[in-house]
Amino acid sequence: MASVAVLTDSTADLSPEQAAGAGITVVPLYVRFGAEEHRAGVDLSTEQFWQKLLAAGAPIPSTAAPSPGDFTRAFTAAFDAGADAIVCPTIGSRLSATFQSATVAAAGMADREIHVIDTGSTSMSTGIPALMAVDMAHDGMPAADIAAAIRGRLPDVDLSVAVDTLTYLRKGGRLSAAQAVVGSILSVKPIITVRDGLVVMADRQRSRAKARALVIASIATAPVERLSILHTPTSSPDEVAEFRSALLAAIPGGVDPSLVTIGLIGASTGPHLGPDLMGAAFLRRS
Repeated sequence: MASVAVLTDSTADLSPEQAAGAGITVVPLYVRFGAEEHRAGVDLSTEQFWQKLLAAGAPIPSTAAPSPGDFTRAFTAAFDAGADAIVCPTIGSRLSATFQSATVAAAGMADREIHVIDTGSTSMSTGIPALMAVDMAHDGMPAADIAAAIRGRLPDVDLSVAVDTLTYLRKGGRLSAAQAVVGSILSVKPIITVRDGLVVMADRQRSRAKARALVIASIATAPVERLSILHTPTSSPDEVAEFRSALLAAIPGGVDPSLVTIGLIGASTGPHLGPDLMGAAFLRRS
């Protein structure tokens, strides 16, 4: 049976423990605080990232995609470790040059089987497809079939998060100026999602509590197969637990606890979303 390796990029917001447990290789994006440049998850952990971001006077960080060479090295290492083929879901191509870098790297290794998948989204909306690919590989599915199956399920993957400000999305170029202006003028708590590969403000509420309640209501409109709750360190453990309980109680039919995760927004997506975030990525039942 062919061995299929799964790779993704650091915007997938898989914790080191999740990635290691699933056997997923994570190719890091670069995170810049002024003149300082770090590799997300390599020489800048999620915890270190938030410490730097929340420090008084800290600049708003930026991110840069991995190079084709970064992906070539990761692909080569996977093959050297015994993989016969690779499946690699990445952040959406309209949000980052990461997909292009992975595609260029794969084209340079045309004699090897590499399937790069544009998830059209970010954070755990990329992480969930990577975890699904691992499950399929464990079931013995060939790499080409895994890639086709993942692409077929991407319409069922979604993301809904409430943020306190649009400043970070605007500074990072991930949101239109018009939407950012509306959010700042009205002093609202925006609800962010990804549509057609772009970050959009799906709705807004006057308070943090109402915004989070609307996130729960929007996710609970239909059954959910997998759920990844996302938050930042500015939320207390009690807040996170309360959100989790309310969300699970609202989703029709519930969700298998083994398919529910809770994690911090990582160093690759945090620069664009900022602190005081709560929400989830999820896979609808097909």
